Amino acid sequence: MIPRVHATVAILAQSDVIAARHAGRELARALGFGTVDQTRLATAISELARNTLQHAGTGLCTIHEEAAPGAQTLIRVVVSDEGPGIADVAAALQPGFSTGNGLGLGLPAVQRLTDQLTIDSRPGRTVIEITMGRRR
Repeated sequence: MIPRVHATVAILAQSDVIAARHAGRELARALGFGTVDQTRLATAISELARNTLQHAGTGLCTIHEEAAPGAQTLIRVVVSDEGPGIADVAAALQPGFSTGNGLGLGLPAVQRLTDQLTIDSRPGRTVIEITMGRRR
């Protein structure tokens, strides 16, 4: 599959979280995703961008379409930062686990809302990738 970049948003402030969310929703709409899936994707992007802002201070969100002949249309979102990393990824995916003042529902929700979630994290570099396919 060859990705076509739709948007790259630097996550520097709360307004960038909104911009990333909007970019994801707009791509999903343009690709024929239903309103429920548009909302699911936008919510997942918001959570990841907000986490980046809260824990790393800055980061980058790239949103693109992937399609292959005869294959399902996919949206792939990659959120990366150079923050402290996620010390225990398995624990972070459990509902209720939080390193901040939150409820610890963010990453588990992202996992439920999307088709695929991968996390590569170590001190100084975290890359979280989510994928969502258009329902037929």
